[in-house]
Amino acid sequence: MAEIRNNAATAMAIAASALRAQQGRMRVIAENLANANSTSKTKGGAPYRRQEPVFEPTRVAGGTGVRMVRAQPDSSAFKLQYDPGNPSADATGYVKLPNVDPLIEALDMRDAQKAYEANLNVISTAGAMQQRTLDLLKK
Repeated sequence: MAEIRNNAATAMAIAASALRAQQGRMRVIAENLANANSTSKTKGGAPYRRQEPVFEPTRVAGGTGVRMVRAQPDSSAFKLQYDPGNPSADATGYVKLPNVDPLIEALDMRDAQKAYEANLNVISTAGAMQQRTLDLLKK
């Protein structure tokens, strides 16, 4: 009985760690989308740089879960747009645009939502299995 309870608790703790990690991932994606059109406030300066979540394994309740440890800058190149009248344009008339692709961010958001839903299902199923086991033991 205690082993069943511990296994269910471990599964729930692992899934909960993944929920927190995916929640952090969605926050990073939302920030990227919010800044997809943000240019520099200074002439020729750098615009918003896309952030990428970094995950690592972590020990939770006798199992291995996951956590988001930080968001790191994406080192891909900025896009350039010729717009000499823009206050952010450099000496040659080009404006650096963020390295954020809204389509990629939307796909990443969808993936994060699906992973979040899958982990909610793990928690729900583990709880249902635990309850069903208790019901069987009562008979």
